[in-house]
Amino acid sequence: MTETVLNTKTLPEALSKLIRTEKVKVRETDGEIHLIPIQEPIDYISKLRGSLANHPEMSVDKFLERKHADKELEE
Repeated sequence: MTETVLNTKTLPEALSKLIRTEKVKVRETDGEIHLIPIQEPIDYISKLRGSLANHPEMSVDKFLERKHADKELEE
């Protein structure tokens, strides 16, 4: 049995459309080839930190002011 990890972008289009992960484990056992999608854990903390990355003009203080104002409008 041999195993290799590949990026799904390197696979033919017909296969890469079927696999929704970025990486796939290729396992060969007794002449059969198995493609096993690799689910990588999502780092939600880093995604939250980057949520304002596209808006450098908005500081944390301005963001919090806006959130408080929105909350007051809802009440």
